[in-house]
Amino acid sequence: MSESDFAAQLRGARLTTAEILYYRPDFPSLLQSFCWQTQDIAPDFPRLRQFLDHWRREIEAVIHSVRVAHAGLIKPAEWRGAALMEHLH
Repeated sequence: MSESDFAAQLRGARLTTAEILYYRPDFPSLLQSFCWQTQDIAPDFPRLRQFLDHWRREIEAVIHSVRVAHAGLIKPAEWRGAALMEHLH
């Protein structure tokens, strides 16, 4: 049974996006991009590391670089006060 995304977020997981730039053996001069998203825990990113380890073992493409972004989906509500108040009628 898999854990729900909400339960993972309560444990500290956040939406993580990884952009992987890589070279294929048949086109070594062409840099390609792959985008991958999952719920993961910063700063160690265990699911991303597992995915990249799988990539290095099983996929015939050399990773050039990985760019990671993550954002929390659960956060307190934002409140801003008005700096100016006017009447319309």
